[in-house]
Amino acid sequence: MGDHAIVTNARVGDQVERTFERIIGSSAALESVLAQVEQVAPTDSTALIEGETGTGKELIAHAIHNASQRYGRAFIKLNCAAIPLDLLESELFGHEKGAFTGAIAQKIGRFEMADKGTLFLDEVGDIPPVLQPKLLRVLQEQEFERLGSGRTHKVDVRLVAATNRNLDKMVARGQFRSDLYYRLNVFPILLPALRERREDIPSLVMHFVKIFSRRMGKQIDSIPSEMMAAFQWHSWPGNIRELQNLVERAVILSRDGVLPNPLQKRQTSAIILSSNAPSLSSMTWKDSDRALIVETLEQAGWIVGGPRGAATKLGLKRTTLLAKMRRLGISRPIPQDGTDLLGVAREDA
Repeated sequence: MGDHAIVTNARVGDQVERTFERIIGSSAALESVLAQVEQVAPTDSTALIEGETGTGKELIAHAIHNASQRYGRAFIKLNCAAIPLDLLESELFGHEKGAFTGAIAQKIGRFEMADKGTLFLDEVGDIPPVLQPKLLRVLQEQEFERLGSGRTHKVDVRLVAATNRNLDKMVARGQFRSDLYYRLNVFPILLPALRERREDIPSLVMHFVKIFSRRMGKQIDSIPSEMMAAFQWHSWPGNIRELQNLVERAVILSRDGVLPNPLQKRQTSAIILSSNAPSLSSMTWKDSDRALIVETLEQAGWIVGGPRGAATKLGLKRTTLLAKMRRLGISRPIPQDGTDLLGVAREDA
């Protein structure tokens, strides 16, 4: 399934349907990304897809290729973080027989495989400094040499790169070449985290339930509202990949056509530790809401605002979260040593 689906989007026209056939959702955050895909795809410009792990970067790269003039040609991918340093250059540019110990035959690299098509370099921030000048050269000149050969090969490749790292900060720390960063960052696309597009979660859940129930030969007739509410308020640090894995677990555990809540164990622990609320089997939407907010506050050290605060993790404005906390009667537990007499959450980092 590639880099874990987003959700199928209802659009018209053969090309657009082809482009977004595996992308599911209608949130404003997702629609903004798809609009950017439609803008950059017809060009040959390099696109840099940024976002947290599990947000669907490979799917967006596929969408760019599918909507381009290169559709029907090769779409070649390489995860730069998954290849050892001593093999990465060969994977990118290929090698000749005898180029190094173990090179028993000629090997074609990914750039050559992608000629006239698209090359998707995932985790491009993991390319070591020693290889960065060679990558810059092939992007600028569209030419390279295989390892062990002095012959220059010309290629026509459209590059789409992706990273979950902050390349701008890596440049400032001297870990990534600035000229390569600017060459990659021609058209940046920032993918939203799942917590920033919670309205897409029900469609995603149903999408994965359909896939896994068919694969396992199970029939799912009911998804309890309490489970869906829990999913919509979970902080999703692993994004869509985490949701996909939890839905698969839920389908495995399902009985009598009812999908169980795979988050139940985590939520029960948070409730026991924080609020002495009733068991999840009798929880209302309000109870579930309260438990998940408390769990997220605990994970954030009871910091509400700021980039590491609970509001950010929940995809809420700081003022919205504070209002919810007041309405649900949530306040920071008073430490046993009595140092925090007010018992309220901090509002910033």
